[in-house]
Amino acid sequence: MPRPPKHGIRFTDRRRTWPVAFGLWTLVAISYALTLEMNGAGEGVAIPWHRAFAWTFPSFYLWMLLTPAIAFLVRRTAGQPALRFLAVHVPASVCLAVIHAAVFLVFFWWLEGPRGRYTTFANLLRLNAVDEVHLGLLIYWLVLVILRGIDSQRRLVSEQTRASRLQAELAESRLQVLRTQLQPHFLFNTLHAISALALDDPHLARVMIARLADFLRLTLVESSSQELSLARELQLLSAYLEIQKLRFQDRLSVDIDVGPESLVASVPHLLLQPLVENALQHGLASKPGAGRLTVAGRRQGADLVLVVDDDGVGLPAAGPREGFGLANTRARLQMRFGAGAQLAVEARPGGGTRASLRLPYQEASPQA
Repeated sequence: MPRPPKHGIRFTDRRRTWPVAFGLWTLVAISYALTLEMNGAGEGVAIPWHRAFAWTFPSFYLWMLLTPAIAFLVRRTAGQPALRFLAVHVPASVCLAVIHAAVFLVFFWWLEGPRGRYTTFANLLRLNAVDEVHLGLLIYWLVLVILRGIDSQRRLVSEQTRASRLQAELAESRLQVLRTQLQPHFLFNTLHAISALALDDPHLARVMIARLADFLRLTLVESSSQELSLARELQLLSAYLEIQKLRFQDRLSVDIDVGPESLVASVPHLLLQPLVENALQHGLASKPGAGRLTVAGRRQGADLVLVVDDDGVGLPAAGPREGFGLANTRARLQMRFGAGAQLAVEARPGGGTRASLRLPYQEASPQA
């Protein structure tokens, strides 16, 4: 994850920063020029507009050029104690105010000349050295307050963004842990079935090992994906069911009925496998004779509904047993969708058990 910037204010996007700064300082210069006009009129001295602009615009444009230096000091003192803050900005404000006053007064005397018509009007225009430094100090601290406010706002947004990113990564890590817990559980059950067949039917045991290798190869391809399309999920489920068909032999028939509009939906990786495994272990394994497993999927408005049915022995009188597979699936749905997803396990009409999933419908990305 890229680290957030250490400091809030950056003058890296000059195409956007400088036009905005130029516009703001131009407005300030126009406002100050109007003030000079009104002060001159009050004193009975008519000041041409071009003269007022010639005095004010260079002064404030010079402050515009000094603003990046103030922003640099704001970054250097961000988060520092008050004494260090003052130790940097008090002398800096005096220094920049004196530099500004010196440069501007040199420009003024060059513009008007030592005996210019408006040179004697310098006190009224606050162009003498003391008043110019005083004005410079006010401008420095005003710019400082504005930049500190911008810096604080950007820091707050940066911290909020960073906190949201960390929270998302934490949720992603928890989902990854929950998902990876499924594979050892599935491997244990499958290896247990293979070991039971090793002595009675070695050939069938070898075929199950080959099917297990195919299934693991498919799951490893998707090992970095938290979600994938329902079509891809059904491919993984089919590989898993090939293993189970070998185990049940002619006692298991499977029917998959998923609408074409649902195949492009995005679902959590290995969402159906624990539900199917639960149906096989607790519903069909104990049933005498053949059994049927049905996996159905339909889009219903803004939701995707998935149903896993079996015609097995049904639920115990005490209700459904919340084993590892169901508990893990509930936790993953809660982590990913919150209250937007539901998992219900109930008795199926006509006998057996039904596990129903309802989650928000979202189309998977093309690579999923």
